[in-house]
Amino acid sequence: MSAQPPASGDPFDPSRPVGESSISDEEWERFQRESEGAARLAAPAEPSARARMVTERLRRQDEERAARSRGRRNGPAQPDGWRTGPPTFAAEDRARRRRRWVTGVLAAAVVLVAGLTVAGELPGLPGGDPASRAGGPAGAEAGDGAVLPAETARPTRAPAVGGTVRPTRERPFAGSPAERWDSGADAIVLPSAKAVNGVSAARVAKGEALLKEFLVASNLDPKVLNGADPVKVLALLDPLQGVYVTDLKEGLRKPSADSDPKWTVTRFDSDEVGIIGHDIRVRGRMTVRRGDPGAAILTADYTFVYPLVSKNGRGEMTRTVVRRVVEAQVVDPVRWESTDGRIWIRDTKASFGNDACESTDGLVHPRFGSEPGAEPSPGATKSDPYDRSRSLSSEFGGACDVATRI
Repeated sequence: MSAQPPASGDPFDPSRPVGESSISDEEWERFQRESEGAARLAAPAEPSARARMVTERLRRQDEERAARSRGRRNGPAQPDGWRTGPPTFAAEDRARRRRRWVTGVLAAAVVLVAGLTVAGELPGLPGGDPASRAGGPAGAEAGDGAVLPAETARPTRAPAVGGTVRPTRERPFAGSPAERWDSGADAIVLPSAKAVNGVSAARVAKGEALLKEFLVASNLDPKVLNGADPVKVLALLDPLQGVYVTDLKEGLRKPSADSDPKWTVTRFDSDEVGIIGHDIRVRGRMTVRRGDPGAAILTADYTFVYPLVSKNGRGEMTRTVVRRVVEAQVVDPVRWESTDGRIWIRDTKASFGNDACESTDGLVHPRFGSEPGAEPSPGATKSDPYDRSRSLSSEFGGACDVATRI
């Protein structure tokens, strides 16, 4: 009998006789035990009594914490932890974003309404009527209310018509845009001084102050308004200017059509008219620009409104409106010769609303309604003396223009 090769350890060895196994009884029993243990580990197990107690206690704590946190706005009640997982703020974040958005829209609306109200852009609100707005782009200034703020730029149109209210001694500016204008020297507000074109800020500031003194002395001094010589005006002028100073002095001594001092100084005949309360309304602005190298040009553009009463026995009232544009020059003393503490006048322009233009005696002669010649002549040029939106040139503000309102 021939020998058989040794049996292979592989139970699927084709050389092994069919039905014969190489696994011993001990190995088979161990395999069954291990397989059964793995199945037991994978099967669900009923929690122990301790585990059930811990779970119940944690559940009650979560309910109590949730009850305490009702009404709060800072996220869910449960803390971050192994039982709850990372907190989810998505819903609360969305709610907060909605609240912030609504709050932001409301705040923006409030700011917009407030801004437009201040700017006078909303009709029906205080300050919303263009006729009662001060110094806005339209330049409308009529209507009752507080004194207008200082003018900072040229208006874009004439102020609205003030209405049909007639002036009285108590309200001499009634029916006029000047009723809301500031009075006297306080209305001449100086701009912030800055160095310009080689002229120091200090010299520009001094020039602005001198120009204001000149305006006050030539248009607001009570004695001068009543016909006295403008002594302070002459004292302010730079004597080096020569011709201008000489011509003004000559015009004051002997006024004529060619040399009329009213183009520089406002004076009335105190025997004809009186100024009511010496309350002069003023509106305008002062600006600074570059001139020749080492020179700065100051321009004062102001309108003066005088409330007047006739001394003809009838006590009639009227107003005269005088607009003046005065240019002065401030220089660097290293480049230009000038007199310290004096002002150099480059140019003057003037317009008179309600003046007998044929007079050349150096005085302003307002007309009253009952006086002969009060009606304008046919073909006379008409202009609004309150219209500060237009430049003072030959097309506007000639001495013989007829005022459309006073």
